[in-house]
Amino acid sequence: MHGIGNDYIYINCFEEKAEDPQELSRRLSDRHFGIGGDGIVLIMPSEKADFRMRIFNADGSEAKMCGNATRCIGKYVYDRGLTSKKTVTLETESGIKTLQLFTENDIVKTVLVDMGKAVLKPADIPMRAEGERFVHQVIDVSGTSWAVTCVSMGNPHCVAITDRDVSSLDLESIGPAFENHTLFPDRVNTEFVNVKGDGTAVMRVWERGSGETLACGTGACAVTAACVLEGYFERDREHRICLRGGDLFVRYASDGHVYMRGRAEFVFDGNVELKG
Repeated sequence: MHGIGNDYIYINCFEEKAEDPQELSRRLSDRHFGIGGDGIVLIMPSEKADFRMRIFNADGSEAKMCGNATRCIGKYVYDRGLTSKKTVTLETESGIKTLQLFTENDIVKTVLVDMGKAVLKPADIPMRAEGERFVHQVIDVSGTSWAVTCVSMGNPHCVAITDRDVSSLDLESIGPAFENHTLFPDRVNTEFVNVKGDGTAVMRVWERGSGETLACGTGACAVTAACVLEGYFERDREHRICLRGGDLFVRYASDGHVYMRGRAEFVFDGNVELKG
């Protein structure tokens, strides 16, 4: 399945067992010798919510949250008959998220997710910095100065709003330098953003453990929060975030919660033989 190009391999753990998911993700995510994807997502029973999600990046590392994956899970559990509810709770490693499912002809087309509150305190993101917020602060990355705002949406994000054309940036060299910067003890996802004048932002994202991806839901939420904090966007208004895989619509509410709306798509079902 994919959420605007952010593609993961989804495993129904009501029916299957995913032993050693770290190694499984590394093997299956390989686009030449495996199925190919940004990682794997396990759809599991939960004692706290309707369903539980675990997500592993292509390098085998476990992520706490993925916005695009939450939407895809909402579509999977409804379309495949695991639930008949159109408001679904999902347990993640960063807390319980609430999904609202919007259908056409009883098929889920879009999903609205309450992504929870944007975390702004550096110690909680986490990052090695003092204070209550890290907003529009200049950092040095491999000899280049970048003004960044840092946010956690269940996973750490470093948002660089820039006048540089993000479409021309060499993310293969810039991305790893951000990801492994000494400010971030758990590494970081990085968004490079051009803000337009109509409540729209264009972004590219470098995801820790996966490299550049076509989309990142938590990243789009972090970008919206950063744009509000830096004075580009208004609170309580839905803004359009343009990613390489498509558009997401995100609102940063006055209570600190971030709401993300977008599509989710099936690509194919299949079986894979795991050899030793």
